[in-house]
Amino acid sequence: MKKLTIKDIAKQFNVSISTVSKALNDSYEISEATKEKIQKYAKTHNYKPNFNALSLKNRSTKTIGVIMPTMLNYFFAQVFKGIEKTALAQGYKVITCISNQSFDKEVEIIEMLSNGSIDGFLLSMAKETELKDNFDHFKESIENGTPVVMFDRVAQSIACDKVVTDNINSASNTVEYLYKKGHKKIAFVSTMSDLHIGKQRFLGYKKGLEKVGLKFDEKLVLNIIEKDYKKYKNVLKPFIKSNEFDAVIATGESVAVSTMKAIKKSGKKIPKEVSVIAFSNGILSRHSSPKMTTISQHGEQIGAKATQILIDKLKNKNTDIVTEVIKTDLVIRDSTR
Repeated sequence: MKKLTIKDIAKQFNVSISTVSKALNDSYEISEATKEKIQKYAKTHNYKPNFNALSLKNRSTKTIGVIMPTMLNYFFAQVFKGIEKTALAQGYKVITCISNQSFDKEVEIIEMLSNGSIDGFLLSMAKETELKDNFDHFKESIENGTPVVMFDRVAQSIACDKVVTDNINSASNTVEYLYKKGHKKIAFVSTMSDLHIGKQRFLGYKKGLEKVGLKFDEKLVLNIIEKDYKKYKNVLKPFIKSNEFDAVIATGESVAVSTMKAIKKSGKKIPKEVSVIAFSNGILSRHSSPKMTTISQHGEQIGAKATQILIDKLKNKNTDIVTEVIKTDLVIRDSTR
């Protein structure tokens, strides 16, 4: 038989893990009726506390759990660099896990590390988690006394510390930059229209058009739902063929590179006829042809800031919940005129 855990009992009575813990420890904070039914259930089902986990939970492990949606992305690699550098400098170790954009994997990781192995979590949500709109595993971690600091892809409804990119103003300022360079028909190509950060970048794009007095044209917006970047060309080719534009803002490097290839295949010159700018500032942009102008999100700075917030929380230096917004910079290269 599967060993009964404190989480199983919490689920049985639809209460938090901390409520069960207090009831089993005969705390005055829990009503007698609740204590009695929880204690009776635990005894009937032969519940045995995990003393190893409890001992770990009652002391600092000086270890931080990091959950990332992917590592096949320069931005997240830079975030991790900032996390590790800041953690090590203050005597903390890091356990890193990749959710691979999977909700189930993310839940599994949090359950695995919430047994006292780590002092707190730094995490960026899996895409599947955001689409499911199910954040119970984050809530449980926080209720159980394990703090969570989210970065980049964050759950808006969860009361925890967050570090995010200034997505709206970044896209808006990029439109303004292109307009000042003489561009009047600015397209927007996205591979993340279903994610909050993608929606923010699109809002920023529209805000930028309004700011400079350009009319929004929905024909100049392409939302790619194809997951395989090798197939981006299948939707980019007809988009470029049927629309006239002199600049493109892309939500990521990979789709920006595919867009540049498709533009060149159509016979247009970059940047003479079309300028291209992408979010992120990774390896692809430096090795693309021409080298790509990018919106640098400062991943290392985001990682360092998130880590410092968590460590301060663990040391009880900061009890307030904060949201830090990291501003971006334009890195001008050869894909813009």
